[in-house]
Amino acid sequence: MTASADTLDLARPGRLGGRVPDFFIVGNPKSGTTALYEMLRRHPQIFMPALKEPHFLAAEEGASLNQPPNSLLDQPPNSLLKQRPNALPRTLAEYLALFAAARPEQRVGEASPSYLHSHVAAGRIAKLQPDARIVAILREPASFVHSLHMQYLQDHIEAARDLRRAIAQEEIVRNGRTVLRYSGRVHYVEQLRRYHELFGAERVLVLIYDDFRADNQATVRRVLRFLEVDDTVPAQPLEANPSVRIRSVRLARLTLAVRTGRGPLGGALHASIRALTTGRMRAGAMRVVRRRVLYGAPQPPAESLMLALRRRFAPEVVALSEYLDRDLVKLWGYGDLG
Repeated sequence: MTASADTLDLARPGRLGGRVPDFFIVGNPKSGTTALYEMLRRHPQIFMPALKEPHFLAAEEGASLNQPPNSLLDQPPNSLLKQRPNALPRTLAEYLALFAAARPEQRVGEASPSYLHSHVAAGRIAKLQPDARIVAILREPASFVHSLHMQYLQDHIEAARDLRRAIAQEEIVRNGRTVLRYSGRVHYVEQLRRYHELFGAERVLVLIYDDFRADNQATVRRVLRFLEVDDTVPAQPLEANPSVRIRSVRLARLTLAVRTGRGPLGGALHASIRALTTGRMRAGAMRVVRRRVLYGAPQPPAESLMLALRRRFAPEVVALSEYLDRDLVKLWGYGDLG
């Protein structure tokens, strides 16, 4: 019999013999979390696993916190990684295995953008690591929603290519609770308050996406000081996970079916392609298809829609400005929306 997510004792990971993260990049998605993760994991005093987004502590994303069976408890963490490489962890043992290669003197961290909007992740992080340090990155709401929509299309989560239509039908039911797929992620003050109440202001670092975009290195140095590691180590500026435009949702789904072998047509084509090509050939061909056929440069959203979104999110921006004591109304252009 396994323990449920609510009864699992996250406060005793030591019995599994693994490290727990010292810090968490909790989100938001499409706000520089991938670039920050890539820059931090290059620092010699920091360890972050190859799997960027475990999502393990956010039940809303489908992660399981069930206690592993005895057969897993008895195995060393490294053996679990060999069994399920690149897979999302399903058990606490598998989650801890992600950090098994960290050296004793390194700061250990992970980055799961789902943790910011999750209603339970903050509490679970506090149980797992009461002294954790939290990093959150916030982006102007309208541009964030537009970028998130393009990501959802790319990940086959969203079918509506038109953002206005996608927002109009954003309401979904997940685990018996109504969730707003886009605007529900813009409750910034509520999300930050969950972490501030559990960890205190001194252990929660709130970054603004505009600052990170303007000066990668300065922002990373600020994070390094927050994590109490050497901030003089050079950080190479980079852009990761850029937004792209899906040219054809139907073609993208067909390509996914062929790549994964799903469905009658996808399965038949998948088997034929594997029989005639090598893995390297298939990877190269897929990169060409994505670059030249599936994806294109993102198109700017309609100004009328962006204005409507800014008006919708204006109260949240005002509240966030007051909460952080920073004039985001001016920075994000919310001062005169007509």
